[in-house]
Amino acid sequence: MSGPYWKQVHARRLAVPSDRPLDELTAELTTMLGATDPELRDGTAYPALATWLSRGVYDDLLPGLGDGMAAGLQNGLGEDGTDTIFRRSFSALLLGECIERDNDNALVPAGKILEWGDRIATWLLRERDLRGYVPGKGWAHAVAHGADALAALAQSPHLGTPELTVVLDVVADRALLPTDRLLTAGEPDRLAHATMQVLRRGKVPLEVLEPWVARLSAGARTRSRYDDRDPFLAGGNAEALLRSLYLQLALAPEPPPNRSDLLLVVVEALRSTNPHHLRARTPGRS
Repeated sequence: MSGPYWKQVHARRLAVPSDRPLDELTAELTTMLGATDPELRDGTAYPALATWLSRGVYDDLLPGLGDGMAAGLQNGLGEDGTDTIFRRSFSALLLGECIERDNDNALVPAGKILEWGDRIATWLLRERDLRGYVPGKGWAHAVAHGADALAALAQSPHLGTPELTVVLDVVADRALLPTDRLLTAGEPDRLAHATMQVLRRGKVPLEVLEPWVARLSAGARTRSRYDDRDPFLAGGNAEALLRSLYLQLALAPEPPPNRSDLLLVVVEALRSTNPHHLRARTPGRS
């Protein structure tokens, strides 16, 4: 269908059209999630699907819709710098919306939520295209959208301590993966937010969290020395995640139950990764 059709749908405050079957509309919008035109993708397809999800239009169809979004995570997976990223990234964002809808209304079996979580984690750790904003095409933002999906997953009542610990491991793994591109488009903040959603559950004990932070700290201290790459590529993403996590622990509303202890752990990690800036001044030296 033409762009004017969907402009009319938006003009009617996204009321579901009655002139076409819902499955046909959904298939068209899902295809548009992979469009290179940001007006079609960000401005038309995503808000329509997200709004219909929030209004309960898909409540009886949620498992199928989520499965369709999970399938989209495989579209061109392994490619870097190609347009297939848009379908993967926005499928992750919509899959997170599906999980959020279940969080509020208990519409999907626990096994299906865990399956979606596994597919999100697998995709996010295999995703090679780390672009944020793509000139002329808008946001790719795969890591940010993946983090948003993990944040929704962390709030699921179907996840207990073992599953929440896996979410934390996926966050750390993503930050520690070897990379040729630092995450500079807000992704560390989104990964930290996903971490905060895990911490707010109060189910992961400090004795698990301390080595998790220590692992990030060790990665953040890493520098590459024997090639011509930027030495900060090795640990820059982990360092950015630690800083974002500290900021959110200190300032975000609804702090986790053990915020004080966690702040101490993160502060010590940051001291170890910033020794030249945070070490005590030696008396008598200027």
